[in-house]
Amino acid sequence: MEGSLLTLLVFLPLMGAAGCVVMPKEMARVIALLTTLVTFLVSLWLIPPFLAGGDAAQAVNIFGSSYGETLHFVQRIPWITGDSFSIKYFVGIDGLSMPFVVLTTLVSLFACAASWNCHTWKVTKNLKAFFVLFLMLETGMIGTFVSLDFFLFYIFWEVMLLPMYFLIGVWGGPRKEYAAIKFFLFTLAGSVLMLVAMIAMFFYSADAVAGGVPSGYQDGVTITQGTFDMIELATNSAIQENFAAATFMGVLPFASTMFIFMFIGFAVKLPLVPVHTWLPDAHVEAPTPISMILAGVLLKMGGYGFLRLCYPIFPTGGHFWASTLAALGVISILYGALCAMAQTDFKKLVAYSSISHMGYVMLGIAVMTHTGVQGAMYQMIAHGISSPMCFFLVGVIYDRAHHREINRFGGLWLTMPKYGTMATIGFFASLGLPGLCGFIGEIYVLLGTFEARHTFEWAVPAAILAAFGVIFTAGYVLWLIQRVYLGPEKEEYAGYPEASGREMAILVPFAALCVAYGVLPKHLLFDYVNGTLNHIVDTMQSSGAITALAAGS
Repeated sequence: MEGSLLTLLVFLPLMGAAGCVVMPKEMARVIALLTTLVTFLVSLWLIPPFLAGGDAAQAVNIFGSSYGETLHFVQRIPWITGDSFSIKYFVGIDGLSMPFVVLTTLVSLFACAASWNCHTWKVTKNLKAFFVLFLMLETGMIGTFVSLDFFLFYIFWEVMLLPMYFLIGVWGGPRKEYAAIKFFLFTLAGSVLMLVAMIAMFFYSADAVAGGVPSGYQDGVTITQGTFDMIELATNSAIQENFAAATFMGVLPFASTMFIFMFIGFAVKLPLVPVHTWLPDAHVEAPTPISMILAGVLLKMGGYGFLRLCYPIFPTGGHFWASTLAALGVISILYGALCAMAQTDFKKLVAYSSISHMGYVMLGIAVMTHTGVQGAMYQMIAHGISSPMCFFLVGVIYDRAHHREINRFGGLWLTMPKYGTMATIGFFASLGLPGLCGFIGEIYVLLGTFEARHTFEWAVPAAILAAFGVIFTAGYVLWLIQRVYLGPEKEEYAGYPEASGREMAILVPFAALCVAYGVLPKHLLFDYVNGTLNHIVDTMQSSGAITALAAGS
């Protein structure tokens, strides 16, 4: 049962989508909600194997002594085989992927519940098609996080593209076609570079193991051809040495070139400046439930890709591009915050805030310290909680006002006290107020960046500049709260109904998680993820190629 649990989890939404197709249209919402609920409950079964990792000694046992040594719920089945290649259906989870899987099922459940108010989210036509695409998207997201074969990962990565394109392009706002095409083209461009890197890595790994090299984690199994296995690519010493020494097209260093190819694909999804421009348009035009998924899950796939593929497989590339990537992270932090401060559209402000928050993720990973990477991971999970909540808060008021002009609001806390309380928690969590989830990740990233001062001379200036992002974030969040929720009650909004039971059923769990992750970071996340994250960082830092490169720079 354990070996097939992930497969069940991946394809449960797809089975729900099939149910939506064959059942009457009126049942589509019920089937979709029940499917996402069951999928979430099944995902909770992934947590128990990680509960033993509460201290350093246990972490070694539960995560293994090196990256990829211990994986849970593994299923490895030959899928596509030939004389010169072998592609496997290879899924499994570790401390890196497990929190993202649970986050995906949680956000999908709440987004599906938000979709029930069809008139608000413009889901009044083709209701069955909407929920079929919604569930297909969930399968693609879960499959991406659990795949450990690069080819399989790429398949699921592309599976997400079309449902999201149609969910924006069919059920979005006035400029939905433009936003959907822009999203599609940006993501597809990054995917092409990722495909080039995947094929190149396969053939270069074949060169490295032409004589057969024992694997570092598959019980001594010998591989004699190229591999798409992500763990093998990161831990096989012969492959790593060949990647570090090889050239691409006879001129370019293979490791740093492939690193940047994959990086661009993941940076588009994160997104980082300057490949961020699709995000505000997509958020503004997307139905609110789809904005919740876009912010809560899809953006995190960029950071996940960095930690699963870019840095473990090409640590030399991470070191080579470190200053550039850190600069992009700092620029994204400041640029996103300043753009958010300039917005008058409620939803676009939240969209630009996501760019700023994801900049911290890039900075924390770029410095390659244990604290920085842990902070980046926490920031992704915290943002995955607070950002969908903020987008839903925007949707709740848009349902009543039918506009998103910040300057036209005012006094909503007096009109809708329950909603105003939830909004304060959600936006303060996004601000990074101590005691709420957004604070932990940001402070860890800043501390981790300062820690890197012995390795990178630019680390201290980068940390100082990034700290200004905290001030700018406080500025636009507090100004937003003042304009929308505080002040005297406006007659125009005096008759607005309080948040409904369905709306509070979505907001209250999000608010509770914002508080819980702000006061219990160790017990709710770090105990589960630090073992795997530390092994990834150790793989980067202990690489002989990195040491040689650093010594020569």
